[in-house]
Amino acid sequence: MSDYLVRATAADAQIRAFACTTAELVEKARTVHNTSPVVTAALGRLLSAGVMMGSMLKGDGDLLTLQVKGDGPVNGITVTADSEGNVKGYANVPDVIIPAKPNGKLDVSGVVGKGYLSVIKDMGLKEPYAGRVELQTGEIAEDLTYYFASSEQVPSSVGLGVLMEKNNTVRQAGGFIIQLMPFADEEVITRLEKNLREVSSVTGILDAGNSPEEMLGIILDGLKPEITDTMPCAFSCSCSRERVKKALVSIGRSELKDMIDDGKEIELNCHFCNTNYIFSVDELKNIYKMKGLQ
Repeated sequence: MSDYLVRATAADAQIRAFACTTAELVEKARTVHNTSPVVTAALGRLLSAGVMMGSMLKGDGDLLTLQVKGDGPVNGITVTADSEGNVKGYANVPDVIIPAKPNGKLDVSGVVGKGYLSVIKDMGLKEPYAGRVELQTGEIAEDLTYYFASSEQVPSSVGLGVLMEKNNTVRQAGGFIIQLMPFADEEVITRLEKNLREVSSVTGILDAGNSPEEMLGIILDGLKPEITDTMPCAFSCSCSRERVKKALVSIGRSELKDMIDDGKEIELNCHFCNTNYIFSVDELKNIYKMKGLQ
């Protein structure tokens, strides 16, 4: 099943809902960054959340950034998504290995630790919207549930999951976000709460062969869900050699002159997709001569 997300409403628009399957993009992130299983799980959860929250953005050029910064050994995770299903991300320390939980599950909260979740929305205004909340569990889904309630005043339920194969590749990944509108009545709330209590896990639902649509059908049972949109999603980075070259132009003459005087090629790395860009001394000299360099 290729990665995609669905958007839906239920109970006569008293509920809005999102669900996604993201195994391919999480596996690509694992391959690109060579992440350990527990870091793959943590990064994969945040990537899945990014896909769904990015789809909530209105404008084509709008960007969402999710940052988890804790005192755990992974030392932070960053994910960026747009409104069209493109997402990218990285963990500061990708190869962390810690013991599993007593129940055998990967210890995401242990690798994240205590700290903060930041949500930054760049919608083309002078200043981006930024919200920050204290991590509640470090499991990411519960932290985002808390963020929606406290920063956006939207009662929500967030479910995220990554299931690994024995060879440490990604077997299943995905998630859901269910949100109550302000006018939701008690009967709808009660039924939704009952359904959510009976949900085993995101990866359990997906591993049973269910699609995102069927996942929402389970969660919104009895609430007349209606799928409103379907969108492919992918791990995709917008970096390029030309963009990196522009970054070199922006650093100024003195710093660039120091690089040239050093007499060695330089290598620049994109944190998001781990691509390396090498510039020779001659290329640096040409950049130095470029018109408009400060």
